[in-house]
Amino acid sequence: MLLEGKRVLVTGVLTDQSIAFSVARCAQEQGAEIVLTSFGRAMSLTKRVARRLPTQPDVLELDVADPSHLQAVGAELERRWGRLDGVLHAIGFAPEACLGGDFLRAGWEDVATAVHVSAYSLKALAEMALPLMKGAGSPEGRGGGSIVGLDFDATVAWPAYDWMGVAKAALESTARYLARDLGPVGVRVNLVAAGPLRTVAAKSIAGFEKFEDAWVARAPLGWSITDPDPVARACVALLSDWFPATTGEIIHVDGGYHAIGA
Repeated sequence: MLLEGKRVLVTGVLTDQSIAFSVARCAQEQGAEIVLTSFGRAMSLTKRVARRLPTQPDVLELDVADPSHLQAVGAELERRWGRLDGVLHAIGFAPEACLGGDFLRAGWEDVATAVHVSAYSLKALAEMALPLMKGAGSPEGRGGGSIVGLDFDATVAWPAYDWMGVAKAALESTARYLARDLGPVGVRVNLVAAGPLRTVAAKSIAGFEKFEDAWVARAPLGWSITDPDPVARACVALLSDWFPATTGEIIHVDGGYHAIGA
């Protein structure tokens, strides 16, 4: 029961194949009370899949690029819980022109959307959560909590990933600066760099399958492209109190692929 008594906001649940869905399920199994977010046409999908969790959570509307939505969610969490112990950032989007292998095709407007939704949104979520996290934390009264984001290793150029790779690099840098500024109030900010998984988002990227076979072959521990549970467990561990002195970190959950050369 790593998260017993914890209250956690989980973004990014779209289907039961979503990494965020596995995180939500694992968090509940470990004792957390959770709320999901979604928006627009995806709201109905999120509400439907929420019924498949051990305990059906509420779904709040949140377009992370809309300040009024962030303000409304913060106010609702304040009314509902009065504090927040953890946030899962599982948000990423890039227009079609930003993906697929033709890096030069995308214009600034599309790139700006990718960076805003996929990277700046981590800062926006943290800013919303911070007042609620200052009221959480230890019995001694020190505020605190954990913000965990989902990453895909941005240290190299991947087939087809293009500007989403740039956005992930921005996400990694954003997490480090947030770790610097939120550490003094006890809020940890970490990322989990997952190996490739066949989520709805991954399936939408033309050419994403090019390195799936290579990943399975090269990862020392092996890798299942259909099993998000190892990633979910890492996220839940980081959301818990078992990493009290870890922040600004990127934890690779990829079967060890990142450590192996050609």
